[in-house]
Amino acid sequence: MTGTGAREPERVPWRFWVSDHEAVLGVTLMLVIIGSLNIFSSSFVVAGENYDDPYFFARKQGLNLAIGFVFFLCGLAVDYHILMKARNIAFWVVAAMLAAVFAVGVEVNGAQRWLAIGGFQLQPAELAKPTAVFLEAYYIAWRVRHGMRCNFFHDEMWMIAAMFVMVEREPDMGTALIILGVPLLMLFCSNMKAVTKLKLVGAGLAGGVLLCILQPYRLRRVMALLNPWEYVRDAGYQIVQSLQAIGSGGLLGMGMGMGVSKYHYLPEAHTDFAFSVWCQEMGFVGAAFVLLLFAAFAFHGVRIANSAKDALGQMLAFGMTMMIVGQASINLLMISGCLPVVGVPLPFISYGGTSLFVSLFAVGVLANVGARGVKKEKPATSEPPRDVFGRPRLRRVK
Repeated sequence: MTGTGAREPERVPWRFWVSDHEAVLGVTLMLVIIGSLNIFSSSFVVAGENYDDPYFFARKQGLNLAIGFVFFLCGLAVDYHILMKARNIAFWVVAAMLAAVFAVGVEVNGAQRWLAIGGFQLQPAELAKPTAVFLEAYYIAWRVRHGMRCNFFHDEMWMIAAMFVMVEREPDMGTALIILGVPLLMLFCSNMKAVTKLKLVGAGLAGGVLLCILQPYRLRRVMALLNPWEYVRDAGYQIVQSLQAIGSGGLLGMGMGMGVSKYHYLPEAHTDFAFSVWCQEMGFVGAAFVLLLFAAFAFHGVRIANSAKDALGQMLAFGMTMMIVGQASINLLMISGCLPVVGVPLPFISYGGTSLFVSLFAVGVLANVGARGVKKEKPATSEPPRDVFGRPRLRRVK
């Protein structure tokens, strides 16, 4: 109690933060620390053999973190309303980079996804993910602000679809699904009519089946998912090795750096399947801790979206949260044999430069929305407003 009689904010004894955006920052810091340790542990074998330096990938990840911190500050410090004004410029820049990949891109493991810029390899497909979120957030917020229902066919969705097609042709189906899937999820959670939402779900399922039919290797991966041991020498090899790594960890794991799967048994051990190595070395307890961190990220991210001061902030926070958590969910389901192998890294845990930049930028934007405060309520005499999730906050939709 202060001298003026006002009560101080009550703090729960086990709660070490005072706001949701502080909780998001704390969770992200823990994930980054875990990821840095895991990247060294999962990469020192291949780094020592290929580069004569077991710390090669660990050093590069340290540099990536330094650059990623700049991206984080940009997302945090610049008002998200100002960032939104650059959405169309960002789209044309990303689209040009995606087109350049087909002409001068660097090919790795049969996929042409990277651009060599100043000694770095930049992956434009990763930059398309937050661009898609900004485009869709602007559309939904504009429609809600003017008391109009959202539709599936609109200019921003065509722009997102163009990025989806270019990324899918690289090929990079995993990233393409996130580029298109997160905006569709945002649209599904908007004020669309229920019948339109059902049509959206049906179109999504039909599109997934069509993509598998058009590319036979994707169909083989789906078949390998049903019985990976039958395809152990082909499409099921990675899933089998990942499941063996996860299962061999037991309750407490083999110990940091003691896992054996990274010794050329598990492909992409420090990138797409980095969490499998973590499970083998830290066991069920270590795996559960990481899962709880991502669950906490989702919880506080959605709370930030719920309490944002305007529709734009709500949809940006929701989109950025789903971009991180959705990618994490796909990776975790992939390495556990519940989804086909689609080449999606685990945010903050897997090695990668552009992916880390984008993830830290998304965290910055999420904290930006949370730090701007909650929505100001209108006078009681006015009609209760409703937000994009249908709760009485923004203007009622006719």
